[in-house]
Amino acid sequence: MKNALMLSGLFAALTSLPAHAQEALEIVGKPTQGKMGFQPPATELARDLQSLDHLILIIITAICVFVIALIGWIILRYNRRVNPTPASFTHNTPIEIAWTVVPIIILVFIGAFSLPVLFKQQEIPEADITIKVTGYQWYWGYEYVDAGFAFDSYMIGQPATGGNYVLTPEVEESLVEAGYSRDEFLLATDTAVVVPVGKTIVMNVTGADVIHSWTVPAFGVKQDAVPGRLAQLWFKAEREGIYFGQCSELCGKDHAYMPITVKVVSEAAYEEWLKGAIEEYADAGTPKSFQVASK
Repeated sequence: MKNALMLSGLFAALTSLPAHAQEALEIVGKPTQGKMGFQPPATELARDLQSLDHLILIIITAICVFVIALIGWIILRYNRRVNPTPASFTHNTPIEIAWTVVPIIILVFIGAFSLPVLFKQQEIPEADITIKVTGYQWYWGYEYVDAGFAFDSYMIGQPATGGNYVLTPEVEESLVEAGYSRDEFLLATDTAVVVPVGKTIVMNVTGADVIHSWTVPAFGVKQDAVPGRLAQLWFKAEREGIYFGQCSELCGKDHAYMPITVKVVSEAAYEEWLKGAIEEYADAGTPKSFQVASK
């Protein structure tokens, strides 16, 4: 069984050669040990989301500072020692109006900035490239709808790629052969989604078994993959590089082992990859008997 898994992993590595297409590509979107904050934004959507987050952070920080200062002032000014005879009134109309109106104004202000960002995400533009992504337990399947081919994408180190979810020397060797390092273990996949820079990519997202979620933080996209439903997301990457994501919906025991790898390349590199990918994957879903009969 172990030998069979190793052979299947070797076969997967060899058959995914057209999908590497990352000569000199920089790894841009990945988690960084010991750092806080967002990954570098690679799309307009991601920049909008990060700007909105910074705006809301300023607002909630100001509110927290005001409330803490107000509580501190009340403790010092109206404690039993300083104010032995408490006031007996029960209403203060101006204050009651203020604490009703001011939060409404704040929420309207936040909505004025957040709703356009939400609408931009949800209004799907015309696609330059359409890709259907299907979540499985526990890997992703991709279909390039316009080009007529599909492939599956497994984490390097899964049993299907000759691993066992452990960073062994064999798995590290597979990572290096695929153009990664040991630091990308649990992030890199044997076959990546490849898209051209500056093009509008529309992803049709669904699930085959349970709910998954296709998420790439540097793109500012996250969409649940629900069985029986077809949802959409879009992005336009502005920077070449390698970007990582993860399934972000708890989907079973191996939920942590179904990462996403997207390579953004030049248009010329994409066209070259596309030719090889069509040759490699166009018949991948066709039964062997039909493949033989068609030759």
